[in-house]
Amino acid sequence: MFKKFTNGCVNLIQRFLPDPFIFCIILTAVVFIAAMPATGQGPLAIVQFWGNGVWSLLGFSMQMALVLVLGTAMANAPAVQKLLKKLASIPKSAFQAIVMVTVISTIACWLNWGFGLVVGAILAKEIAKQVKGVDYRLLIASAYSGFVVWHAGVSGSIPLQIATASDTIVAQTNGVITEAIPTSQTIFSPWNLIICLVILILMPIVNAKMHPSKEHVVAIDPKLLVEQKIEKEEVKTPAQKLEHSVIMSMLVVAIALVYIIWHFATKGFKLDLNIVNLIFLTLGVFFHKTPINYVRAINDAVKGAGGVLLQFPFYAGIMGIMTGANADGVSLAGVISTAFVAISNRITFPLWTFLSAGIVNFFVPSGGGQWAVQAPIMMPAGQALNVDPAVTCMAIAWGDAWTNMLQPFWALPALGIAGLGARDIMGYCVIDLILTGIIVCIGFVIVGFII
Repeated sequence: MFKKFTNGCVNLIQRFLPDPFIFCIILTAVVFIAAMPATGQGPLAIVQFWGNGVWSLLGFSMQMALVLVLGTAMANAPAVQKLLKKLASIPKSAFQAIVMVTVISTIACWLNWGFGLVVGAILAKEIAKQVKGVDYRLLIASAYSGFVVWHAGVSGSIPLQIATASDTIVAQTNGVITEAIPTSQTIFSPWNLIICLVILILMPIVNAKMHPSKEHVVAIDPKLLVEQKIEKEEVKTPAQKLEHSVIMSMLVVAIALVYIIWHFATKGFKLDLNIVNLIFLTLGVFFHKTPINYVRAINDAVKGAGGVLLQFPFYAGIMGIMTGANADGVSLAGVISTAFVAISNRITFPLWTFLSAGIVNFFVPSGGGQWAVQAPIMMPAGQALNVDPAVTCMAIAWGDAWTNMLQPFWALPALGIAGLGARDIMGYCVIDLILTGIIVCIGFVIVGFII
């Protein structure tokens, strides 16, 4: 019965989910039409919101492209490939392979979402080379499924923002948060850790149980995943000697390493996208040994970044429409949030906050953007219902991560590494969406009763 339901989801997605770019255009049309009656504004105003938003994620787009490119280049270094092969040799069956990828991806994403996105996909790709009979689509879907816990982990942008008191946080929450809320009450609260642990235990098993029967397995020829080996060229000229100089590479590594050590020594274990990318860059240069080897690895890795570069401006435009407010401060995202507040009480408020955040995230796939939209509405409403602000913050955070299981936006780096399309994995991700949704909903209902 379970496999029939899974196969039905996979077939449905395969048939009706278009290329992520087409999906992005459809989302744009939906929010464009919905925003006009919701905010009482005309099409010209909505176009302006879209245009003002299109380039608002340029810096973030570059960061995400670099996560993909630098992570892939590092993973293709001979030394890293050797390590990945050892890890990939541990599972001996499709069941073990799916469980291993899901567990490692979930833990890695909880520690740092950018790192987890790349590591999970790269490990899954290597396992596909060694484990016979494993479904490649499910393997990559399992690598992506760990992303559902990222906002509840140590790189979650919302709990980290409120961990530092600032005028911005006071303004965003309409004065509800005036003092820092420590991570002991959010990320490391017992109830949040329990939700994460339940997902870590159940999701790998469910993912493994989704594995198709032998006749329906879509495996991939390991030969197609083998990276082309670069033949050694004869070094003759001074320019070629510089290109093949290990000293040149180690000079860059030394400078970067000093900075990374200084960063952690002065700022603690703070892993943002910039430091993650610098680590990928440093390790990539180190493991490729010579500058020219790394240049070639980067040139090869760039091929998978097209989806990120094309689609992120459109999602930024969608976010601009969702957050674009009229003269009274009413936005489409605000209307959605307010509707859920209207049906809430003290016990159900965390649950409805989570569900509303899941809907908003589908159109505003950015933790910072979603917080800016929902915090001014949900935080005062939670305070009025006597709900702990830490719980409200984490409900928004969980909702922001949850519907990523059905949102191709964040899957683009993993898909670029794997060489797959969104429709190849999203059918399996629907099951993970349902599973994690049930777990988190139950968790917040319990939290509503006891906190």
